[in-house]
Amino acid sequence: MSNIPADLMYTSDDEWVKIEGNIATIGITDYAQDQLSDIVYLELPAVGDVIAVGEAFGVVESVKAASDMYAPLSGTVAEVNEALVDAPEAINDDPYGAWMVKIEMSNSDEQGDLLDATAYEASVSDRS
Repeated sequence: MSNIPADLMYTSDDEWVKIEGNIATIGITDYAQDQLSDIVYLELPAVGDVIAVGEAFGVVESVKAASDMYAPLSGTVAEVNEALVDAPEAINDDPYGAWMVKIEMSNSDEQGDLLDATAYEASVSDRS
């Protein structure tokens, strides 16, 4: 079974979210990086971009596939992990340390749609 930290929230699209105040840090889960295999390219939004929940905000490409990433929350991109763009393989080594973007949330009510670790683990188990 994939590593699923209990202190994070998740989406059914295999993204993790860490909420600190009004800032949400977003990355992809261990399950996602395992399914993708060797990640070779990452396309991320620019700081200042406004993203809406459910909207594609980036792309992860691996030797196996290219996958859109969908915004788990609405807000404005506050920070982008540029080091990850230069070395996307870091996601395979440490998916929970290799965050992609930080957004300043515009609607904190959307947090209620995220999954806790138990619900996400059940979602992954259903697909395995």
